[in-house]
Amino acid sequence: MTRHTVNASILLTDHPLLERPAAAREAGFDAVEFWWPWPETATPSAAQVEEFVQAVEGAGVQLTGLNFFAGDMPAGERGVVNDPERRDEFRANVAIVVEIGKRLGCKHFNALYGLHADGRDAHTEAATARDNLTYAANAVAEIGGTVLLEPVSGAPGYPLKTAADALAVIDSLDVGNVRLLADFYHLVVNGDDVAKVIANHAEDFGHIQIADSPGRGAPGTGELPLQEWIAAAQQGGYDGPIGLEYLAGDSDPFAWHNSARTDAETA
Repeated sequence: MTRHTVNASILLTDHPLLERPAAAREAGFDAVEFWWPWPETATPSAAQVEEFVQAVEGAGVQLTGLNFFAGDMPAGERGVVNDPERRDEFRANVAIVVEIGKRLGCKHFNALYGLHADGRDAHTEAATARDNLTYAANAVAEIGGTVLLEPVSGAPGYPLKTAADALAVIDSLDVGNVRLLADFYHLVVNGDDVAKVIANHAEDFGHIQIADSPGRGAPGTGELPLQEWIAAAQQGGYDGPIGLEYLAGDSDPFAWHNSARTDAETA
C-alpha cells in the first residue's frame, strides 16, 4: 500500500504548528513533512528547534521531508538558493537542517531555488545556486540525505517551471544526491506532460507531492489521474512516500484517503 506523508505546513492549519504532527497521527498517518517552520529566520534558536523536534517525536510520526529556509514565503519569496547576497544566511541554515535531520531521521530536504531578481545577472544567480546546492548536498550527505529541487507554479519569477528545468540544474552539479521533487500539481499547471515525465524520469524522482487540479485541492476534487500517475511512478522505480500537499477546503481534508483505505480493507 502507498505510504502517504502529510505536509503539515499546508494541511492541518487549524492547529498550531507544533500540534500538527499529533493531529496527523490522530488522522491516521505515521509521517509528516514541513516547509521551513520559521519563515522569519534561517537560524531559529536552540529552544525553537528543540520544541519542533519534541513535537514530532512526541507524536510518534516520522519526519520524511523538510524544506531549507526559503525566505519570507507568506510575502512571496520562494527560496534564497540563487541569491548571492544571502549565501551566508543559507549556509547557516544548512547546519540547522542537518541537525534536525540527524535527530529525527529525516533524509529528504527541499531547496527552493529562488526568484529571479530584476537587475540581477541570471548567470550569477545560476552559479550561486550551483554552489549552494553543492554545499547543501555535501552537508546532508553526512547523514545519508538527499537535496530535492522542485519546479514551482504560481510564481512568474521562479526560473524552474518544468521537470526539464530542474533536471538541467541537477545535471550541472558534480554531486549525486540532488534529485527531482516531482510535484504533479505544479508540473501540470506549468504545462508539463506529467505522464511523459514519469515515463522518462520516475527513477530520478527524489520525492513526489500531489494535489488535484484545478484548485489545488484534495485528490478527487479535480481532473488529474493522480492514482494512475502514482502507480506508473512506482512501476518506474519510485519507492518513496507520496506527499500530500494540497489545500484542505471546508470539508474533511482526508475523506478521500479514509474512503480509499476502507475500500482496500474490505476488498
